[in-house]
Amino acid sequence: MTIRVVQLGSPRHPQEGTRIGTVRRPPRGVPKEAFASGDWYDVWFPNLAPSAELVKQAQAAQSAAEWQTFERAYRAEMKAPEQSRELDLLAALSHGSHFSIGCYCQDEAHCHRSVLRALLRERGAALVE
Repeated sequence: MTIRVVQLGSPRHPQEGTRIGTVRRPPRGVPKEAFASGDWYDVWFPNLAPSAELVKQAQAAQSAAEWQTFERAYRAEMKAPEQSRELDLLAALSHGSHFSIGCYCQDEAHCHRSVLRALLRERGAALVE
């Protein structure tokens, strides 16, 4: 049983399970009824998305130092009690079921999902590498 970290909108892996969108906003121009069939997500979980301010910071990051500043700030947001418990829950669920989490960004290395991957790993989650 594992968590896959995926780009939303990409084709699903046959054993991916439920796809969870950890994004601030739903996909633009896509009817709500087509979120799952269009490989976006089955469940929207914006609680694990960076704040709107941090999304802008991440998109503007041009250097490794700017990305590290974003990562520290996003990790701080995820230390809030609610988000911390949600990460603990996902880590625990990863040992009993298949599911995925994702974002729209093409490059995972320059996306909050890379930080989510690390946070879940730190909590003992079973992840597909």
